[in-house]
Amino acid sequence: MLNYPDIDPVAISLGPFQVHWYGLMYVIGFVAAWFLGRRRAARIGLTHDDIGDLLFYCAIGVVVGGRLGYALFYGLGQWAGDPLWILRVWDGGMSFHGGLAGVLLASWWFARKKGLAYFTLTDFVAPLVPIGLGAGRIGNFINRELPGRVTELPWGMPFPGLGPEPRHPSALYEAVLEGAVLFVVLWFVSAKPRARGLVSGLFLTLYGVFRFAVEFVRLPDAHIGFIAFGWVTMGMLLTLPMIIAGLALIAWSRSQPVDAKGSNT
Repeated sequence: MLNYPDIDPVAISLGPFQVHWYGLMYVIGFVAAWFLGRRRAARIGLTHDDIGDLLFYCAIGVVVGGRLGYALFYGLGQWAGDPLWILRVWDGGMSFHGGLAGVLLASWWFARKKGLAYFTLTDFVAPLVPIGLGAGRIGNFINRELPGRVTELPWGMPFPGLGPEPRHPSALYEAVLEGAVLFVVLWFVSAKPRARGLVSGLFLTLYGVFRFAVEFVRLPDAHIGFIAFGWVTMGMLLTLPMIIAGLALIAWSRSQPVDAKGSNT
């Protein structure tokens, strides 16, 4: 059994000014996406300045969509009781599915603006996302969020506030799968031009499978619990459509053109 690390959620404190680790993880994610996006921008006819504009739109989509998604799917009662709670993003509470919806809308807007096929752009964006996902899960871990279920595995650790029983560090599982593994797979697959929609479909499918699997060792939100059969969680319910859409997109991509302009790893 391991001990849960005692990390202050506030990374930097200067008088009333505080920088939280959770917020820094978003910065890490966007800086990584900016760096990687600039390396491959020419493949779809974008400039380095275009990458900055794209990430600006996506950042708005992530924050607004992620927070609204969390409020609607997981925290509707809390939002109703404290309307200003939704603005306190630094306290944690972001929904991946809401953030994904925000990014998809931002990508749609940017693709129209630049005259790009929608899935050409989402194929470009997909490999840029996992590092941010992994960093965000590390932020969850530091914030003492997303506790796992009780386990006898040697790396189990007591979760603060939930008693002495060792639990799965489910946020770290997600950081590895949704962050490191997903990035390596997508970056490798997209290293050369692929049929339109393939990389986007692979992102949806793999993320969905990883998230669905981790839900079996992650505690459901206390105020929601299991929503069916004593084991189905809200995360599973929201993830299943992603897996279905991802597989459908992969199948659809087989009839689509390869439209990237070049190869930059």
